[in-house]
Amino acid sequence: MNWLLVIAGAAVGAPLRYLTDRAVQARHDTVLPWGTFTVNMAGCLVLGLLTGAVAAGAASSSLQLLLGTGLCGALSTYSTFSYETLRLAEDGARLYAAANVVLSVVVGLGAAFAGVRLAEALWT
Repeated sequence: MNWLLVIAGAAVGAPLRYLTDRAVQARHDTVLPWGTFTVNMAGCLVLGLLTGAVAAGAASSSLQLLLGTGLCGALSTYSTFSYETLRLAEDGARLYAAANVVLSVVVGLGAAFAGVRLAEALWT
């Protein structure tokens, strides 16, 4: 049964990633991959919120599988982040590549911490 929860979450997360990435990237005329950045930060925030909710006893392990492993696993994409960063560097946009790495790590960790803190505020 657990694998069905992961599949269900992923079935929503993967198309959501694709559609969000395309919508965000279409609005920005820049070499930075803002679409991938957006879905990755959303995944960090949701996973932080879910982690905090589980720690507070407000979310079940089933919800963690559905949303954490399934949805967030398919929504966020480390491989695309890596590929796009490599392409920036190879195309001579090394400053943009470095900015993509630094922004992704700093904002991603910040979003995860913010999600945990928000969960603590809501459920403790």
